[in-house]
Amino acid sequence: MIFARSFFALFALIFLAAVSPAAGSSTAPATALTAEEQRLMAAVEAGKADFAADLGRAVAIDSATENLAGVRQVGELFRGQLAALGFDSRFVPLPVATGRAGHLVAEHRGTMGKRVLLIGHLDTVFPGANFKRDGDQVSGAGVADMKGGDVVLIHALRALHRAGLLADTQIIVVMSGDEELPGSPLAVSRRDLLDAARRSDVALAFEGAIENTGTVARRGFVAWDLEVQGATGHSSGMFSAAMGSGAVFETARILSGFYDQLHTMDGITMNPALIVGGTTAELTATGGTVTGKANIIAQRVLVHGDLRYLSNEQLAEARAKMEAIVAKHLPRTSAELKFNDNGYPAMAPTPANYALLAQLDRASRDLGYGAITAFDPRGRGAGDIAFVSPPLPGLDGLGLGGKGEHTIHETSELTRAPELVKRAALLIYRLTR
Repeated sequence: MIFARSFFALFALIFLAAVSPAAGSSTAPATALTAEEQRLMAAVEAGKADFAADLGRAVAIDSATENLAGVRQVGELFRGQLAALGFDSRFVPLPVATGRAGHLVAEHRGTMGKRVLLIGHLDTVFPGANFKRDGDQVSGAGVADMKGGDVVLIHALRALHRAGLLADTQIIVVMSGDEELPGSPLAVSRRDLLDAARRSDVALAFEGAIENTGTVARRGFVAWDLEVQGATGHSSGMFSAAMGSGAVFETARILSGFYDQLHTMDGITMNPALIVGGTTAELTATGGTVTGKANIIAQRVLVHGDLRYLSNEQLAEARAKMEAIVAKHLPRTSAELKFNDNGYPAMAPTPANYALLAQLDRASRDLGYGAITAFDPRGRGAGDIAFVSPPLPGLDGLGLGGKGEHTIHETSELTRAPELVKRAALLIYRLTR
């Protein structure tokens, strides 16, 4: 899609024009760390041996989104660690009606430098309590998404505390308990995050780092449901004037149309994740039931899926195409498409985000780790930072990355942990001066 491609490319050009060296010059050399920054790096080194154990304790707690007690337990684990650094830390429960546990909110009060919001999440897609370590490789629910990122966040703050550089800084930590499947309504489930953003100047999120990149933009997410009805009866009547085409053929037509219209839109993905159909059919967010027989024409089909997009304009275009496809019908069928407004907004690649990326790049070069570039948002899913950036300058992808996220084979490598902690600690330090 032309709009999505030009939208991202425009801000990339703005960023490159702002931070690229002048023609004929070489890349600026790394700046020597100040005495305070060297002390900070020494503090990271002093604590790096604790990283694996801290991650293991967190992953050993089963905190799948629906496990409310487990989410709260891992929240209490991190609450205690942040309280030891001087944060006013509390677990904020959500109303029972949301079906979610709540969030960890911790605040360190001060007046120095920028007010920084640090974002993580406590929940995992799959049940945990399955941490394993083999040398520098670790596995288990959340090692990458994103208990590994939470531990990077805490270790960066711990290093600042050890080095005596946390005093008089204004930092708020929000770790949501339902990032993987947010509670409804979003106005309630993201109230604490939005409140923290109103008292902050910049937002940093600790989803997994992807190679040497930072995330200045993320796609938005919205769920959708399709219900298709058709006439039912003996299968010998299929295609007749009385029976028509049946609900399954109508569903196939619609889904095929979605594919044809959307798969060429740059930055759009559309996933029909669950489908049931038959004489009767029922569907929930995680499964369904169906009845029927081979000699009965299916009367009802239900589909649940998601749509991911780069901008609100792109979302509007994709929705219009989907609605136009559904509006057409095969004989004796009907269909209804509903979009769930409890989705995630897109995080736009603003100039302020690119300026923040430049600061991370500078910190990385000064530490001797090399350049940091912008990651293509087409390769990332939705994230909590999109609720606050914009308007805040925001940067994501600062945590421990890995492989197999959202699967039972999630793994990560511990070798990069010291680098990520040092980079995050130095960035936070410089923002708060």
